[in-house]
Amino acid sequence: MKNISKTSFQETYPSECTTILVGKEMTTDGSMMIARSDDWNAVNAKHLKVHPPTEKMTDEFVSFQNSFRCPLPQKSLGYMGMPPYQYPDQWESAGFNTAGVGISATESIFSNEKALAADPLVPNGLGEISITSVVLPYVHTAREGVLRLGQLIEEHGIAEGFGVAFIDQKEIWYLETACGHRWIAVRLPKDVYFVTANQGRLREYDPRNIKNFLGSEDLISFAQEHGLYHPDRDGEFDFHKVYIRESTLDTTYNYPRVWALQAFFSPELENNVTENTFPVYAKATHPISLAQVKKAYYHHYQGTSHDPYANNNPQEKYRPVAIFRATNSHILQVRPELPQAIGCINYVALGMAALGIFLPLYQGVTSYPKPYGVGTNHSSEDSAYWTFRKVQTLGMINYNKYAPIIRDVYDRFEAEMEARQAEMEATYMKLYPSQPIAAQELLQQFSDDLLNKALQISKDLLEDLFTRLTLDVQATYRFAGA
Repeated sequence: MKNISKTSFQETYPSECTTILVGKEMTTDGSMMIARSDDWNAVNAKHLKVHPPTEKMTDEFVSFQNSFRCPLPQKSLGYMGMPPYQYPDQWESAGFNTAGVGISATESIFSNEKALAADPLVPNGLGEISITSVVLPYVHTAREGVLRLGQLIEEHGIAEGFGVAFIDQKEIWYLETACGHRWIAVRLPKDVYFVTANQGRLREYDPRNIKNFLGSEDLISFAQEHGLYHPDRDGEFDFHKVYIRESTLDTTYNYPRVWALQAFFSPELENNVTENTFPVYAKATHPISLAQVKKAYYHHYQGTSHDPYANNNPQEKYRPVAIFRATNSHILQVRPELPQAIGCINYVALGMAALGIFLPLYQGVTSYPKPYGVGTNHSSEDSAYWTFRKVQTLGMINYNKYAPIIRDVYDRFEAEMEARQAEMEATYMKLYPSQPIAAQELLQQFSDDLLNKALQISKDLLEDLFTRLTLDVQATYRFAGA
């Protein structure tokens, strides 16, 4: 069978995402989390991959997407990635490296016209496809990740606007691009959460406070020089107002997601969904758990008239967090009190999170079962991505009827999985001090068994859904009664 043209589906479905960051004093267990949905095209199968460390990397990186290239250090750290099938080792979404640094790349954002007129995008500059590959293997802290990415932006320019999150054992950083060669980054305060949806949302910037702010050296002076910022007229520098686009599209595509997620975590906030007056950082009514962040990625305005799935309305004007064409949603969690191998976990739901499973990918594993590394843009029996995607596709045929069945099966499996994780981690901690090899073997076996079981449960669920759909079709087209 002839494959679908890569070009056609990339042009039709851009990469658009939703990001959540949670500081350690805002969580139930003192962990930190950076999370994002990777919304692109449903047929772009994602592969899970572990890259080993190496001392003989290629001297130069070359992008599959454009002519961007840059020199690379000779040594690289090992790291986890999630490339789409058509771009091996690029556009890898999220993962941890062997230094315990995690990245989520990227949130697509857009500069305003005046900023781009002063400093245009560079067609052959650094694009979203390249960021994980040229940054994650070469940094040992989140801050170092920001600085390396910032240097690449300044030296090569960017092909498109983006936001990137970094996490390590101590802190979270978030970077947003300003225009062709300029950027800003902030260290997330420990006692807040942050949400964004395809729009630059950072505002405050103090270049003298390098502990909490980083950015292009001329970020403010450039804006003044080109008439983007007038201190006497505008008052304190506001990054969003100076550099970021505001358009009518934002009011239905971006604002509602920020509004919905802030209402989810902080119901007492009185935000107006039609106005971009949302606080940059917010405090949750109650400490945020991993389970709540997972549920945030299920969000589709449930219980309201804006729910496109319950109301069978694909023309709903409010774009939901959970959309079918997500290739994955991920939550990178760091628990600093634990050994890095089990303390750093990337929870990944392949496909649509609302009809999927968040699987724990431990930093310490060295491989994944074969089905998680195969799949193209056509459904196949051997691909884990396509197994999960087929369940989700059947669920979307009759969301009100089938989604509860899928969620019940997956929720029960996740509850069982959490209990087994706790048991494995307790055993790991007993083995780790004196038997590190045995501890590693335990972790690898646990990961393999869990990922294989998730596949089998999904295959069984797929057969159940297909049987139910068959009965539904038969009942609709009875033609019986002779």
